Amino acid sequence: MSDLQAVLWDMDGTLLDSEKLWDIPLYEYAEKLGGVLSLETRERMVGTNVPTTMRLLFADVGIEPSAADLADGAAWISRRTEEVFRAGLPWRPGAADALRAVRSSGVPMALVTSTERSLTEVALDTIGRDLFDVTVCGDEVDGLNKPLPEPYLKAARLLGVDPVRCVAIEDSPTGVAAAVAAGCTVLVVPCDVEVGSGERRIFRDSLVGVDLDVLKAL
Repeated sequence: MSDLQAVLWDMDGTLLDSEKLWDIPLYEYAEKLGGVLSLETRERMVGTNVPTTMRLLFADVGIEPSAADLADGAAWISRRTEEVFRAGLPWRPGAADALRAVRSSGVPMALVTSTERSLTEVALDTIGRDLFDVTVCGDEVDGLNKPLPEPYLKAARLLGVDPVRCVAIEDSPTGVAAAVAAGCTVLVVPCDVEVGSGERRIFRDSLVGVDLDVLKAL
């Protein structure tokens, strides 16, 4: 990776400790439906997009939703999540310093998130828009969301780089699978869900001390 071409960052659980904030609207909406969201299903949602999350939630509470039910649920969760995000987004350990350190090196950077654009824009108020050359959101990949490779492939296309010469930084099995499928080397920093070992995966406990030299050494 001495000719590292770009660094591609996941957002929820990687840069921001926001998966716990997603718990609030998800558990609340399950209660509105008269059920209780199970821990197993909640863990399966980590790293996925909103449509997948809604299908999992309705199935978990035993309701067969209509298209209107799914749309209404997604809209409610989006509004509630925006309220929670605006109340304050906590960083993952070392993430803010790692972002600045890699950015200062001049290597192109992209944000590649399953979160929809409207909520990503709220999060970027905390993270900083100027740190990324491009951002790819969950509602901008024509349904080809993580764990499919398209989010990372799209980011590489927009940057004009070869994904095989990129490092992706992820926290979840879903995101790692997407980055590996795209051909990236992946720095895995697990947050709320365990990630299994596999090809092109290098594990680290946190982003503390991560800079360009660390990423090139992968």
